[in-house]
Amino acid sequence: MPTTSSPLRAKAVRRRALAAGSVTALALSALPALSAAAALPAPAASPVSATLAAAAALDAVTPVPASAGHILVEGIKGDPVSTTACETTYTLACYSPVQYRRAYDLNPLYARGVTGAGRTIVIVDSFGSPTIQNDLDTFDAHWGLPNTHVQVVKSGTVPPFSSTDASMDSWAYETSLDVEYAHSVAPGATIVLLETGVAETEGTTGFAEIMAGEKHLIDQGVGDVISQSFGATENTFPGFAQGDYSSLLGLRGAFADAATRGVSVLAASGDAGATDAQLDGQDFAYRVADWPPSDPLVTAVGGTRLSLDDAGNRVQPDTVWNDGYGAGGGGVSAVFARPGFQAAVSSVVGARRGYPDISMSGAVNGSAWVYTSYDPTEAGWSLVGGTSEATPIFAGIVALADQYAGHRLGDINAALYSLGRWSRTGLGARTGIVDVTTGNNSYQGVTGYQAGPGYDLASGWGTVDAARFVPALAQY
Repeated sequence: MPTTSSPLRAKAVRRRALAAGSVTALALSALPALSAAAALPAPAASPVSATLAAAAALDAVTPVPASAGHILVEGIKGDPVSTTACETTYTLACYSPVQYRRAYDLNPLYARGVTGAGRTIVIVDSFGSPTIQNDLDTFDAHWGLPNTHVQVVKSGTVPPFSSTDASMDSWAYETSLDVEYAHSVAPGATIVLLETGVAETEGTTGFAEIMAGEKHLIDQGVGDVISQSFGATENTFPGFAQGDYSSLLGLRGAFADAATRGVSVLAASGDAGATDAQLDGQDFAYRVADWPPSDPLVTAVGGTRLSLDDAGNRVQPDTVWNDGYGAGGGGVSAVFARPGFQAAVSSVVGARRGYPDISMSGAVNGSAWVYTSYDPTEAGWSLVGGTSEATPIFAGIVALADQYAGHRLGDINAALYSLGRWSRTGLGARTGIVDVTTGNNSYQGVTGYQAGPGYDLASGWGTVDAARFVPALAQY
């Protein structure tokens, strides 16, 4: 069990071995507004609550694993606090969508009317959340964001929600996280929430329903970008040990249709570094890969740790997420050979498909504020980290690029790797690719991969400056 020298007490996190816990938050404070040049209003200041003093006495803040990939941070109830307050009280950074807008240089795009308008992001979550519209309304009101109506599509039979069901509870939280952060980055985009009736777990469980739902929407022309905050270890699919990958390969129909119809498909790279879970929920003792991020038809989004001040300015460069609570997933596939778009990085990936492709904020020590109310006894704000945070953030950026281009960009991997190569030349600044060169994704005793100049299996090509990356991707 990893520990820290802070008031936090970490425990080994299991992404799909669910440990149900209360969804709680830290204390009250105001987050400073961004500059006057921001296109959208800053959140209104809120008074500092007396609960901040109580928060300082909290003995522990524990990450709670969840089946969909996010890692909650338990604390006390209350409204969001500033990064400074989080760091002082918990030795844990926390960030808002307003800070992310500054950190990823999104405000210049909003000022030009690039908000994702006319594009559609499909969020895929088992069970969904019965309060997703209320959660988004509250989230938007607090941060001064324009609101939107979430279009809910149920694929197959989705059972009635029960907050006492640990799996449903977890997926409801994931739903709020995904919707709130995709919308915060692309506030003009339409959000379609695809709910399925069987929870994704290790192996094939839940994937048939998820892929059928995705394929139906794609074939109906619904969605420009699909955000998937889930995954299963390749090794847990039936037949893997015998070299028979048909159970996994048979699930790829939706991705093939997406490639044909020009839909971008994203997937979280995982939260256990270079390893991940077995069927019993315990980590493998060696490197493994996850699907769907290992799929060549998917853009895999890894995790970084940001270091921001209260306004969202970087105080030091991003590094690979690896903070004791989890680490950004990455590695090479045992199922898929190296795709053509990775030919130029063959010295890194060898003969196999390597991932992630790009990375965004995912660290628990750098958690995002999320609002949920699906359980009325636990309604409120809480903190979350994981690549299931990074993925909807990047989905929003792709939606912005779709609007900028005036059409769907489809499978962006070839363009992303071309921009990555150009980022290593004199054209680097124009690509919007920002290299992440420090950190690694070793986790749970399994040696991972080291970040370095250019492409690596810890951060992919690094992260992005959206004001430059969006036009570059759109114009590729």
